[in-house]
Amino acid sequence: MANYIKEIRELVGHKPLILNAAAGVATNDQHEVLLNLRTDTHNWSLPGGYLEYGETFDQAMVREYKEDAGLDVELVKSLGIFDQGFTKYPNGDVTQVISQLYLVKPIGGHTLESATDETLDLKYFPLDDLPPLLNQQTTDMLAAVQAYFGD
Repeated sequence: MANYIKEIRELVGHKPLILNAAAGVATNDQHEVLLNLRTDTHNWSLPGGYLEYGETFDQAMVREYKEDAGLDVELVKSLGIFDQGFTKYPNGDVTQVISQLYLVKPIGGHTLESATDETLDLKYFPLDDLPPLLNQQTTDMLAAVQAYFGD
């Protein structure tokens, strides 16, 4: 099912949904994290997204990183599950997202050089100087990354 979330939304409208997602953390040599500027909310988040029907968290992470950042990634380590991702999107959709967070390593591809339908920009940020983030869950995930690196 190539666009499961869209099909569900056509049935339930903007009613709150619990959805599963995968998010990934890629870092540079200074332990800065790669974030994407979202087209829908115009704030920053980790590359990632919702699972399609039948997809695993691992598969979704690889697919979503390619879509959101242009990079092929290898999953290095699970950094945990985050289940308090409440978001109301500009179009009225409401979600509680259960996200599997991964540390990922880029192994190919190239960072996007122009905007797409999901990503306006990509940039590395220091963990102690982050831009406006999507939601509390994104903040919590980045705090876990900071704890992982011991910063």
